[in-house]
Amino acid sequence: MTLRVVGAGFPRTGTTSLKAALERLLGAPCYHMQELFERPDDAAVWRDACAGVMPDWDGFLAGYAAGVDWPVSWCWRELSAAYPDALVLLSRRESAERWYQSMDRTVLEGARHLMRGDFGSRPPMLAHVTPEQARAMQEMIRALFGGAFGDPHDRDKVIAAYERHLAEVRAAVPAHRLLEWQPADGWEPLCAALDLPVPDEPFPHENTTADMRARMSDIDGR
Repeated sequence: MTLRVVGAGFPRTGTTSLKAALERLLGAPCYHMQELFERPDDAAVWRDACAGVMPDWDGFLAGYAAGVDWPVSWCWRELSAAYPDALVLLSRRESAERWYQSMDRTVLEGARHLMRGDFGSRPPMLAHVTPEQARAMQEMIRALFGGAFGDPHDRDKVIAAYERHLAEVRAAVPAHRLLEWQPADGWEPLCAALDLPVPDEPFPHENTTADMRARMSDIDGR
């Protein structure tokens, strides 16, 4: 199996919904940050990729037909080069401000805990993670969020990084490979870009802000 879709969108751009939708369309798993809780050894691989040491993508992502969300979208350049026939999917929100509002209350809040190594009292979702895996996860989070935003507490820098990222992807990816997508767009643009029929079912809308905040409480032990 080879990647048919390389996600280039930042977190909180509908990536959990995209994961479910792409798995429905392609009939195979889609890699997402959620995978790290099931595959904690992957954190060290992504940490090294953030430092420029890329894995054997075919071996590492064997069995996956797509990837969205960080850390996949952090490596969108390398993955789009490794899979030249893949669609590059740039998910985004309707405005940078709306994206930041969602990001600040969920992913950024969790990242600030993880960057400090603030795991609480070994919450259930991390009960199976060894100290070495937890350290690699913390280092990966620092590399991702520090590399993207510098200071994840600085609202203006975070928003500027988001807007800069959108511009970089648009400038680098040929139009015939690029699909920009928002959660409200649903099935139709995805199916058209992948030349697949539109499913006769509602588009999945998953991982609302309330959903993610509840899950974060489990992750960080609050």
